[in-house]
Amino acid sequence: MDAFAQADALLRNVGAEHTPHPGGTLLAHLHRVRTRLATWNARPALQLAGLCHAFYGTDGFPHPLLPLDRRAELREVIGEEAEALVHLYASCDREATYPTLTTPTAPFRDRFTGRTHTPVLALRQDFAELTAANELDLAAEDPAFRDRHGPALLALFTRFRPLLSRPAWEDCTALLPGP
Repeated sequence: MDAFAQADALLRNVGAEHTPHPGGTLLAHLHRVRTRLATWNARPALQLAGLCHAFYGTDGFPHPLLPLDRRAELREVIGEEAEALVHLYASCDREATYPTLTTPTAPFRDRFTGRTHTPVLALRQDFAELTAANELDLAAEDPAFRDRHGPALLALFTRFRPLLSRPAWEDCTALLPGP
């Protein structure tokens, strides 16, 4: 079984297919995020991170499927690189990190520990791409969400633009309403 199938099996095992989420279930959302990343030609590790991005909960979805002390279980299924991206995404204190994410020396605040670190450019790009895929899925699935949050998301992704791939940016501008 490949890593995507193993990840899907683990998600089902921890109840993602029964976890409510905008647009249906958490499992459906995670599959759509992975598919969006694939359409943007993201490498497999980033697609796996997209499929698994909610395993430890997020700043916007505080419902972990696994506690942090079980990171090794996810790492075994999706690999070290993808699991590290899942952890980075889950650990983000959005209020502290989003405003300066494109600044190379800006701190990235970990919501689990309160500590800060400075991810390298490639990690900040992956984080921005995963953030866009996640939020764009919510906007695509829920017109009320898009109407309510679309202009702010477009402003956020306009700031993130130096970190986003061309397909991601084009998807942002196609889906999100301007101010």
